[in-house]
Amino acid sequence: MKKSTLYSKIGLLIIFSVSLFGNKLCAQVQFIQSGKIEFEKKTNQHAPLQDEPDNIWNAERMKAFPKFVSDTYEIKFNNNKSVYKLAKDNPNNRYMIWGGKPVDTDATIQDLKQGTSVTQKEVFENTYLIKDSSRSWEWKIADETREIAGFECRKAVTRICDSVVVVAFYTDQIPVSAGPESFGGLPGMILGLAIPRLYTTWFATKVELTEPTNNDFNLKQKGKTVNRTELTAELLKGVKDWGKEGATRIWMAQL
Repeated sequence: MKKSTLYSKIGLLIIFSVSLFGNKLCAQVQFIQSGKIEFEKKTNQHAPLQDEPDNIWNAERMKAFPKFVSDTYEIKFNNNKSVYKLAKDNPNNRYMIWGGKPVDTDATIQDLKQGTSVTQKEVFENTYLIKDSSRSWEWKIADETREIAGFECRKAVTRICDSVVVVAFYTDQIPVSAGPESFGGLPGMILGLAIPRLYTTWFATKVELTEPTNNDFNLKQKGKTVNRTELTAELLKGVKDWGKEGATRIWMAQL
């Protein structure tokens, strides 16, 4: 075989191999601009009671109620908006805390382009419509990573109410700055969230490449219209004598 012919075949083989390898890389690195994500929200109901191991009343409550309750939530999103709401509650749940049961009309819509959010939230049997600018979270991004729902996610940490730590895991393969509840502000979608002092986690279980409709973002919402500052001031009046439980309720309202 002539050298020129051999070199030509080797060159074609190299080009073909590089092409295949490049296509494989393209297939692996897929950036998702719209879709639906399902989350499992899970709460440890016994944890707040374990600080008083000799309390007989608490011991009886832990016998009567399950340690964990979990429900399925979803985020539908595109480049401009996201909506977070209950997808399916668990009929086997028995909630220890009054007001702990999820409300199927609660929802948060974030306008990522305009930098605004609208949240319908039931608190103490009152319904509020919270209209405000998007939350400004001071995230600290760490080197730690973990895989969630098939996506590599990076850890980030922030706080609510000055002292309550929030741990998030986001993926830049979904370059949409949103997440469960009203969280966002990271360079990608939040697929994992944990608030240790609320004994609650949110972790994505499924990501679907579906395009949301306009109706998905145009939920019928009602309630007393307030901004976040006004809501907090109103709730503080109602729970001023509740002690530790009152603080917990304020934290939950800030999500």
